[in-house]
Amino acid sequence: MKFGQMKRSTWVAAVVAGMMWACIAGAAQSVAQKQPNVPPEYEREGGPYVPTPNVVVDRMLGMANVSANDYVIDLGSGDGIIVLTAAHQRKSGGYGVDIDEELIRLSNQRAKSLGVSDRVHFEAKDIFKTDVSKATVVTLYLLPEFMKRLRPKLFNELKPGTRIVSHDYHFEEWQHDADTSFDVPEKEFISGVPSATLYLWIVPAKIDGAWRMKLDGGGEYTLALKQRYQNFEGTAEGKGRQSGLISTKLNGTEIRFVMMRGTDRGEFSGRVNGNRMEGTADFGDGKPLRWSASKGS
Repeated sequence: MKFGQMKRSTWVAAVVAGMMWACIAGAAQSVAQKQPNVPPEYEREGGPYVPTPNVVVDRMLGMANVSANDYVIDLGSGDGIIVLTAAHQRKSGGYGVDIDEELIRLSNQRAKSLGVSDRVHFEAKDIFKTDVSKATVVTLYLLPEFMKRLRPKLFNELKPGTRIVSHDYHFEEWQHDADTSFDVPEKEFISGVPSATLYLWIVPAKIDGAWRMKLDGGGEYTLALKQRYQNFEGTAEGKGRQSGLISTKLNGTEIRFVMMRGTDRGEFSGRVNGNRMEGTADFGDGKPLRWSASKGS
């Protein structure tokens, strides 16, 4: 394990009918951040393995709404339980990376035993050098220092709309879109806290900058947008007037804002696709107008 990189593990039972397998994987931590109540049987070189109850695995996959259409990447995959459960129970594809080669070997072995090795695989690799662009869902159980370092990588490399779910730790200044906390008595003997908190992010489209917008029957406008993760603000300038955008919202590729056109209030909704976005604007007259915008010139 590398510099305290955390791994995930869990107790698993009855994943395949008639087959029971229990696993403990983990989250290695540096000596300075060592959990106080780790029993001797979990002590390993590089730090303790922290078992994750199966209920946490299930809640993480549920929070991300994982389905057969998804590709789950687990960074710090430990024994692979997140990817394996997603593949077996929800029929998704997936990929797990971890610094521990033995856990990677066992994860690939279990994938074969479960009959999902055609859809998932595991690799011993540095999480910061992992290609995450294929993911539709990313799962994490990493210490705060690693969350902070991963934040720009995930924001810049993941496709808009990708869901990220983290167990217990968050991205600080990148505000999460949802969270949930629940009792997990099994965690108390490891961390002293009998509960878990999960955080969800929806990777937003990149909209920062200048846009040229056309509104059917309503002329052309210049939008100046300033983005901070899923939050943005901006102004619209056209017909010699400038107005600020209000009630702004960005959820993955879906965008909403309110723009005033004289005394008329326009509610804009649409979808971002790279350097273009388009949708409809409702000015309250029952006749929605089409609008489109392109970034740059």
